[in-house]
Amino acid sequence: MDLKAIDPKKTGSSQKEGEKKFLKKINSSKSGEKFGNEARKIVDKYDRYEIILPARFSICSQRLNNLWPLFFSLSLLIFWALNSSGCARESKRQEQEKERVSVVPAVVKERIKPGIEVLLEKHRNLLKGRKIGLITNPTGIDSYLVSTIERLRSLSEGQLVALYGPEHGVRGNAQAGEYVPFYVDEKYGLPVFSLYGQSLKPPQDMLLRLDEFMRSFDTTEAGKIPEPSMVKEIEVMLFDLQDVGTRVYTYIATMAYAMEACAEAGIPFIVLDRPNPINGVMMEGPVLKYPEFSSFIGLYPLPLRHGMTAGELALLFNEKYLKKKTRLTVIPMEKWKREMWFDETGLPWVIPSPNMPTLDTATVYPGQVLFEGTNVSEGRGTTRPFELCGAPWIDGYELAKEMNRLGLPGVRFREAWFTPTFSKYRGELCGGIQIHVLDRNVYQPVRTSLVLIQTIKKMYPEKFKFHETYFDKIMGTDEVRKWLEAGRDVDELIARWSEELRVFASERQAFLLYK
Repeated sequence: MDLKAIDPKKTGSSQKEGEKKFLKKINSSKSGEKFGNEARKIVDKYDRYEIILPARFSICSQRLNNLWPLFFSLSLLIFWALNSSGCARESKRQEQEKERVSVVPAVVKERIKPGIEVLLEKHRNLLKGRKIGLITNPTGIDSYLVSTIERLRSLSEGQLVALYGPEHGVRGNAQAGEYVPFYVDEKYGLPVFSLYGQSLKPPQDMLLRLDEFMRSFDTTEAGKIPEPSMVKEIEVMLFDLQDVGTRVYTYIATMAYAMEACAEAGIPFIVLDRPNPINGVMMEGPVLKYPEFSSFIGLYPLPLRHGMTAGELALLFNEKYLKKKTRLTVIPMEKWKREMWFDETGLPWVIPSPNMPTLDTATVYPGQVLFEGTNVSEGRGTTRPFELCGAPWIDGYELAKEMNRLGLPGVRFREAWFTPTFSKYRGELCGGIQIHVLDRNVYQPVRTSLVLIQTIKKMYPEKFKFHETYFDKIMGTDEVRKWLEAGRDVDELIARWSEELRVFASERQAFLLYK
C-alpha cells in the first residue's frame, strides 16, 4: 500500500356516502376548477378568512341536521380555496423576498461524501484486523453528524485503540496556542494523546508502545489507564480533520509530522479527505521561502491560500518534502468539485477551532490572519474573529471611509466597535472595521488585508507596529514586511508573486484528485 489515492469514480351511512360523492366531485379536474375559481373570487375580493351567516340561519336543530351535508360540503370548498390562495400568496412572497435580498445563501450544488463515508462503504479492507489510531477533532464527522470516532468504534473489521488531537485538542475546546495535555476520554475509555503538547511530532512510544508511554504520565490527572493489551501498538493511523485552506492553519503541519513519524515506525497512514472550504481553485499570497521561514505555521513552500485539500497536500508532502516516505493512502471524497465553497457541498459546518466559527471567517482568514503579526486586534475575543479588526487608537469611521474609497473588489467595510474578552486589548474598547464580503468569487483576501494594513500604517504611523518575527513567519518571507515598511505599492508587490504562483500551480497538478 505505497503512495496512492483511491480512485473516487470506483471508488350515518347516507351522510358518509354524501361526503364521498362530494370529495369525488371536488377532486375532478373540471368541477374542482369551477368550485375553486368561484371560491377564490370571494377570498380575493374581501381578503378575509371569515364567513358571516345571516340571522335567518338560526333555525331549529332538526333542520340543521338535514342541512349537514350542505355545511360539510361548503366547509371543504372554503378550505380548498383558502389553502390554494395561501400557497399562491406564499409563493409570491418568496419571489418578492428573493428580489429584495441582494446576497442570498449559496445553493447546494451536489451533496458530497466525505472520506470517512467512502472508506467505510468501499475500503473497509484497509482496516481489517488492525488496531487503529485516529487523528481527529469535532470536525471528524460524516454527513449525518455522526463522529468518525463513533463510526470506527462500531467496526467489526478493526479496533480503534487511541485518539490523537491537533492544536485545540480532540474536543476542540482549547484556545489557540494553549497546551493540551494527555488524558483518557471518559466516554470512550480511549487514551487521548496531544500532538500540540510536549511534542508536535508523535514519538515512537506514542505509536508502538502505548502502554509504556501512558504510564509516564500522572494518572491522577490523566484518568484510568486502559489495559496494556488493548493499546500495545498502532497498526494503522487515520487522519480526519477539516482544514480551512490557509497555509498557517496548523492542522496540515500536524498531518505532515504524523506522516513522518508513521513512516519511521512503519505504520500505514490514511487520509480521509474533506473539502477545502474556500474552494480548490483560487490561490493567493507569496509562496513560503523554504527552508528559511519554515515553522509549525508553515512547514513547506505553499502559497498563503493554497487551493488544495488535506489529501492532496498529503500526496504533495510525501512525494516532495518528507525525509522518509510514508505508506500513504488517500481516500478521496465523492462528488466534490474544485470550484465548490463549503456551503455548496451539503455538509454541515462544524467549527474547526474556537476562532473559526463560520465559513465567513474562513473566507477572510487568509488575509486577516496577518494582523496576528501586528499590534492591531484581529478580532479574537469577539463573536466575529478575523472579520473584525481594530485598536483603541483607531477611528473606525475614517478607516472604513478610506477603505471603501479604494473600491477593492467584492468587499465593503463598516465602522465597528468591539471589546475583546481575551487576546489583544482585552477589556478595552476598540475602534475599527468589519469586513463584509459581498462577492467571494472576486474578493482577494490577502490583497485586501495588505491594503488594510498599509492604510492603517499611513493613518497611524506612530501607533502601528509589526511583530516582525511572527509577521514574517505568517507571510513565509520578510519581503512583505520590508515592502510595507518602505511604503511601496501593494499591487506591485503582488505582481512579484505571479511567477512563483504560476510555478506552484503547475507543480501541484500532479497531486490534484478532483476537477
